Amino acid sequence: MANLKEVRNRIASVQSTQQITKAMKMVSAAKLKRATNAIIQLRPYATKLKEILGNLSASLEGSTSPFIEEREPNKVLIVTVSSNRGLAGAFNMNVIKATNNLIAEKYSEQLKKGNVSIVAIGKKTQDFYEKRNYNVIGNNNDVYQALTFENVTKITNAIMAGFEKGEFDKVELVYNQFKNAAVQIITTEQLLPLPKTAAVEEIKASNVDYILEPNQEEIVSQLIPKSIKIQLYKAVLDSHASEHGARMTSMDKATENAGDLLKSLKLAYNQARQAAITTELTEIVSGAAALNG
Repeated sequence: MANLKEVRNRIASVQSTQQITKAMKMVSAAKLKRATNAIIQLRPYATKLKEILGNLSASLEGSTSPFIEEREPNKVLIVTVSSNRGLAGAFNMNVIKATNNLIAEKYSEQLKKGNVSIVAIGKKTQDFYEKRNYNVIGNNNDVYQALTFENVTKITNAIMAGFEKGEFDKVELVYNQFKNAAVQIITTEQLLPLPKTAAVEEIKASNVDYILEPNQEEIVSQLIPKSIKIQLYKAVLDSHASEHGARMTSMDKATENAGDLLKSLKLAYNQARQAAITTELTEIVSGAAALNG
């Protein structure tokens, strides 16, 4: 009977776990809807802003903006966007793997010299790189408590100020791009200096004449910082939606696995119970036969 009690305890434990995973799936599904709406609304704006900036800067020679200045990448900053919580499958580990691969492939020399710094948006990557003695700048884990453009802009302003002062020569961005609830695309982008658009030569060749007020240089100088801020905000929103999609999928799979485990445990319980009853009946019959003999 000790075996039956053990199986009953395991069944109760799995049922409790299944209720938790089912509740977490429902919570993530509700949060995913809001996060998806936010990133879907921002994407057209971010795309159009990049297009306008490309059109204006294509014919602009010798812009004075410090954020497009190409420098030898002696000091590198990598911005990693993860989550504060786990239970989201490989969501956080994918960001860490992509960051490690980026450092190994492009910035191994800078790492040896101690010239690779990390800005972590999310507790998971913050803890990972702090434990491995990387130069982790600041703590931005509270940004998810109020995920607004203003709060993310504070991080962007600090990064832009550091780039302008020469504290780092290149800034890379690693995050999960949201595609749907089941698919997140790990993405690496250059944040600073602002990369030139692929269609610059085509735009130059088109010779489109715009009437600009007050002037082209001033408009571009205002749009470049705006574009950088939007790029990081979009990455954080993408990652936020990806997190809830990954967690919803993970909890759905965990709930299914708990159901399969319950079936196996109930079958084992019934078999053990049947064996115990059969043993008791055999003992009773044997005892009765012995008394009659």
